Amino acid sequence: MNIVIFGPPGAGKGTQSLRLVKEFNLSQLSTGDLLRDEVNKKTNFGNQIEEIMKTGGLVSDDIINNLIEKKISDPQFKNKIIFDGFPRNLDQAKKLDILLEKYDQKMSLAINLKVDNEILTKRITGRVICSVCNKTFNIFFNPPKSCEIKECSKRKLNQRSDDNEETIVKRLKTYDEKTFPVLDYYLKKGIIKNVDGMQEISAISDQLFTVIRALRS
Repeated sequence: MNIVIFGPPGAGKGTQSLRLVKEFNLSQLSTGDLLRDEVNKKTNFGNQIEEIMKTGGLVSDDIINNLIEKKISDPQFKNKIIFDGFPRNLDQAKKLDILLEKYDQKMSLAINLKVDNEILTKRITGRVICSVCNKTFNIFFNPPKSCEIKECSKRKLNQRSDDNEETIVKRLKTYDEKTFPVLDYYLKKGIIKNVDGMQEISAISDQLFTVIRALRS
């Protein structure tokens, strides 16, 4: 089955996607990872993407769709993909359906991780990262403690420049505006499943595992 997972910044999409990959032998498709992989290959296409990203430009839907199609068309990933961070808008959702149909596939489930904005803000603004091993902590929910690597004794705890409340409010507003039509699109298809994203990571995973096993049975 193919799955798309939605959730605002800080909802835990990446974390849950990785758990689903491991539990159900799926392949995670992240547009960010696809773009970085293409850039690392040093192809003409990758160089074109790198130039856009260097200048702060937005990579076009055409480029994203090209990378998505490469993944979907690979037989080893047929009906085994979890889409993380894509589609981001209604046009992408419709294009994705066209590509899936082209390769005799379909979207089986759209997961919507629901988290209150107040919690999301704390999850993101409280995030700090070890300067040595890149382990992430949160001053509200997972206070910094010793890392496992000896060299981390000389660490600094850094915060990303965009992990501030003003930026988060804007990102959440943008997410709501762009993603609502996509959620409505999948709601009309009858494949949306809302999941409480306010719980502990393992509890959220248990919900997701139950939903997916029910679909597979």
